[in-house]
Amino acid sequence: MRARPLLHSAPRLVAAAGLACALAGPVLADDDAPRAKGMTTSIHAQPVKAVHYGDTLFQFFQDKHFGAITGLMTSQHFDRVAPQGDEAEVLRGGLLLSYGVHNEAGQIFAQLIDKGAAPSVRDRAWFYLAKIRYQRGLPAQAEAALARIEGPLPAALTEEHVLLQAQLLMARRDFAAAANALGRLADAQPPRAGPSLFARFNLGVALVRSGDVARGSALLDEIGRAPADNEEQRSLRDRANLALGVAALQEQRTDDAARFLARVRLDGLHANKALLGFGWTAAAQQQPAKALVAWTELAARDASDPAVLEARIALPYAHAELGAYGPSLQGYEQAVSAFDSENQRLDGTIAAIRAGKLIDGLLELNPAGEMGWFASVRSLPELPHAAHLSQVLAQHEFQEAFKNVRDLVFLERNLQQWRDNLLVFRDMLAHRRQAYAARLAQTREGAGSSAATLAELRQRRSALASEVSAAEAQGDGVAFADARQRGLLARVEGLQAALKTQGHDPEIAALADRVRLAAGALQWDLAQALPARRWATRKTMAAIEAQLGEATQREAALAAAQRDEPLRFEQFARRIDALAAQVDAALPRVAALSLEQRGAAQQIAEAALVDQQQRLVAYTTHARFEIAQLIDRATLAQGSDRASR
Repeated sequence: MRARPLLHSAPRLVAAAGLACALAGPVLADDDAPRAKGMTTSIHAQPVKAVHYGDTLFQFFQDKHFGAITGLMTSQHFDRVAPQGDEAEVLRGGLLLSYGVHNEAGQIFAQLIDKGAAPSVRDRAWFYLAKIRYQRGLPAQAEAALARIEGPLPAALTEEHVLLQAQLLMARRDFAAAANALGRLADAQPPRAGPSLFARFNLGVALVRSGDVARGSALLDEIGRAPADNEEQRSLRDRANLALGVAALQEQRTDDAARFLARVRLDGLHANKALLGFGWTAAAQQQPAKALVAWTELAARDASDPAVLEARIALPYAHAELGAYGPSLQGYEQAVSAFDSENQRLDGTIAAIRAGKLIDGLLELNPAGEMGWFASVRSLPELPHAAHLSQVLAQHEFQEAFKNVRDLVFLERNLQQWRDNLLVFRDMLAHRRQAYAARLAQTREGAGSSAATLAELRQRRSALASEVSAAEAQGDGVAFADARQRGLLARVEGLQAALKTQGHDPEIAALADRVRLAAGALQWDLAQALPARRWATRKTMAAIEAQLGEATQREAALAAAQRDEPLRFEQFARRIDALAAQVDAALPRVAALSLEQRGAAQQIAEAALVDQQQRLVAYTTHARFEIAQLIDRATLAQGSDRASR
């Protein structure tokens, strides 16, 4: 009795990675999430007119997106980016998209359109909104956003636009329309062009799934033989060859399957599946020795890959096909032992995940100074069997869940920091109030004496202004005489008065003439100096008026400060209390969401490992069955030998 072929009885590559799986969906040249930087391509080339908008761009280009968006929204609140308001709104929408807040971003773009934003800005905004909606699993909303694009997109986005359309069409299972769109794009570019390889791969997928298997396979075959300039293109080429090989194996075209699978690199991302498929191809060609070579190489690789686990039971199957029942039995027993050990290690990993070590370790090894929708997991924590997690963590679903956890942790820390800051602000306000109260009495006392002095000065200035006006009206030069001239005038007047009391002595008469001559000369000097001294007096009076006005303003400002400063203190206190209430309300919600998201991420990882355990159970069951068959065969052979004797 021959051992039953594993090809028909066990979980295998053909079932797990058939054409429908290998061609599960289209691929993009870069990652599906829109990047906020792509939305501001035309903005960055323009001069920065608003200083606060320039500060936002400075933080943005340093990948400090959270600081950029909070600073931008603060500047918008105080109307500090008015010269570049539309550009700032586009940037804010792009940053919101980078955090997955697509509904609010959509509202921003709609408002920009209503305001009459430039068509290029509008169309780019709708395109990136469509991309993030597709990534978030909202194909209908993504199609609605794409429908809002009216003009041609920049050349750098043309292919992405077509690929996104094709993805949405294939999501609706309209493969013919997807193939039509991708066909136009693929025909518009040379076959060697890097980006067009992705379009051609997606076109091959669409053609196969629309029923045109011949054309689709031919296109994938072309990609599978095309030269590759980088790792991304080489990986895509391997994927195309793997898909073709699996499809050919399903259709029992073993020669084609061997040819396609032999093209896949031994050190590439798809090498393990290709080795497994190549072994089953050789087994189907009745070449177990050839299958043994491929499976021996595969079985020595990391057991966290399901293909490696399958190779460990495929290897003894090949031995059995070659008639080496001893090594076959030994191989099955080793596989059962390895599966049991693997299952125990998986139990340890699952226990560590349930204890929270996975998320805590990832947060510690993959810190993020800012929230970031595009931050990725690059380092694995120390767990009992962390190798299994590499495939789990590479899944889009887990990546998104962990990004949410990391963003919530960042928000929780940010809110806690603001809670501490608000306590500091409250203490600062209390110290300001205390210092204000201590200085208020001194200020009021000084202000009272200053007010009395200022009133007296105003009276003196008014009296002086009246005297100056009267002197100007009379043209009286004596009023503008300096101290020396006033002294001379007083001496002349004294001499004149003294001479009037004297008689008519000739000498007295001569002296009176001399005094009269001196008085005339003095009057002449005063008349000559009058214009200049009148102008100087006016300047002095103007300076006095300005100083009195400044003193009056200071007096009014002091009175206003005494009236308004307590109100400012109250406003600050109310604002601090309001912000503290918001932070206190938000912190428990963020903490609860963080715990919930942690649980969701742990469940995703745990579910993947549980699936791995179930696969191990199936492999173990099959291996035990094959062991029983080999033992039965050996028993029957021994019975036949005894009977022949």
